[in-house]
Amino acid sequence: MVFVYDAKGKLLGETPALIGITAGDDSTPGVGNKTLAEMGPAEKTTPAGRFPSKIGPATTGQDVLWVDYGTAVALHAVVTGNKRERRLERLLSPTVSDNRITFGCINVPTNFFAQRIKPIFEKTGGVTYVLPDAKPLEVVFPQVPRLPGQRTTQTRAAS
Repeated sequence: MVFVYDAKGKLLGETPALIGITAGDDSTPGVGNKTLAEMGPAEKTTPAGRFPSKIGPATTGQDVLWVDYGTAVALHAVVTGNKRERRLERLLSPTVSDNRITFGCINVPTNFFAQRIKPIFEKTGGVTYVLPDAKPLEVVFPQVPRLPGQRTTQTRAAS
């Protein structure tokens, strides 16, 4: 899921998302310099962390929200060029098990990107948080203290 908040913490929208085909919390060093065809399955992860993010053009010319420019991870409108991947259907699916399909980018519905993501990040940018797949939250976000008795969760969400 992707949740969008304004600067005061008000929820502005939420939507299902597609993420990296391989579970993992880190990007492979140098993956941002590879073509999609050069990437192996283990490199197709959506990295966890806190990322200063800004709208900018992709190599295709379309606007994306650059989450981690160095590893070429962006949040953008769903890519539908390969019909066999059924990305639109995956977004609408009630389960999360079929939402792992991307090379690492975060895909959201086109209208959500245009109406919720782009207007918020276009002028000044913002911050994107990607929760971890496997690492404890306090490892990925050490600045966030745990409450006494709070258990570590293994929940995954994007942005």
